[in-house]
Amino acid sequence: MRRREIVTGFVKARASQGINQECVEVAWTADGGRAVRDSKDRGGGTQFYGPRAWAGFIGAVKAGSFRP
Repeated sequence: MRRREIVTGFVKARASQGINQECVEVAWTADGGRAVRDSKDRGGGTQFYGPRAWAGFIGAVKAGSFRP
C-alpha cells in the first residue's frame, strides 16, 4: 500500500452547498491521512496530509485555535 494511495471517493463539504460554493473535497488515503482538492478545480492538484497532520488540523479547528 502506498502512502498517497486514495482509498475512498472524494466527499464535498456540506458548506459548499447553496450560496457558498467555494469549498474543498476530502478523501481518505491508505495510511489514514487525507487527500484534499478544490471542489471547483478538481484537476488543479491534490494536497496530501498524513494522519498526524490531519488530526492536528482537525483538533485546532474544533478548539477554535486554527489560524491559516
